[in-house]
Amino acid sequence: MKGYRIAIVPAGAWGTALAVPAAAGGHRVALWRRSWEGDGLAHPALPGIQLPANVHSVTDIAEAVADADLVILAPASVILRQTCRAIRAHLRPDAVLLSVTKGIDPETYVRMSEVVAEEIPSHAGRIAALSGPNFAHEVAMQMPTGTVVACPDISIAEFVQELLMTPRFRIYTNPDIVGVELAGALKNVMALGVGLSDGLGLGDNARAALITRGLTEMARLGMTFGANVLTFAGLAGMGDLVLTCTSDSSRNRRAGLAIGRGQSASEFASASHLTVEGIPTTRAAWNLAQKAGVTMPITEQIYRVLYEGLPGVQGMENLMGREKTHEVEEVLRQSFTVDLP
Repeated sequence: MKGYRIAIVPAGAWGTALAVPAAAGGHRVALWRRSWEGDGLAHPALPGIQLPANVHSVTDIAEAVADADLVILAPASVILRQTCRAIRAHLRPDAVLLSVTKGIDPETYVRMSEVVAEEIPSHAGRIAALSGPNFAHEVAMQMPTGTVVACPDISIAEFVQELLMTPRFRIYTNPDIVGVELAGALKNVMALGVGLSDGLGLGDNARAALITRGLTEMARLGMTFGANVLTFAGLAGMGDLVLTCTSDSSRNRRAGLAIGRGQSASEFASASHLTVEGIPTTRAAWNLAQKAGVTMPITEQIYRVLYEGLPGVQGMENLMGREKTHEVEEVLRQSFTVDLP
């Protein structure tokens, strides 16, 4: 499959990294940069990466997307709406939109694909989401990577799969866009919590418990909104959760480590110049859980540490001191008629 046009907006670290598999099929790739930096030059976060010759830098966002068969949306979650508004008048009617941003809208608490659909309703049926255990620098270096593209219309997911899949970037399809997107967003919250625990020196046992029970919370919220629980056992769920919670390349884990060692979230962001999606996502996820009546004790304690000044050690004590319960509450409620706590 050759001859397609792919636009990536903007040329952040993740967008730039995706230009590598996007170009591998011989497609023409337009990489939108806010200022001219020249073709072939990768993002500062990707040192040493030389982009393929069929990746071209474009400074006019309308020009970047005008003829694109596939538009990859890769901004930070807080500017996704702004990005959509900038491109919607310039899209081809048959263009497919791929959201690769992991987050929850901080004001409306909707998923990223829902933001895209709200801002570009003409393409609401042609929106997919990509998520998985994918560090940008490894994708750019063409290291073996697995990921998931989700869309209720599986033919749209398969179109994206066909354009972007390479021998080093393996893509699976999944119709469960709700589960894939919520898993990708919520694992950042859990990575903050694991980093916080490690920063406090609470040990390997605590890390394992947080990852495992964090996955339970992620699935619980996802199922409330119609997600398939099996999605959370896959690449977008367990795969991305393990990667983000255990690797020092994870900016969310690093932020948690810094907070556990005494820095504030704002101090870490200022010193590192990094976008930490888990921080606004924690607030959005906690508000969404409250609105939906979903129990998310780990998310609650991380929220209180970030936004209410709760000491991290107290947050851990609050988790350990909760009332006794079953490990698989939802399964037991479905299997037995007795009332469970």
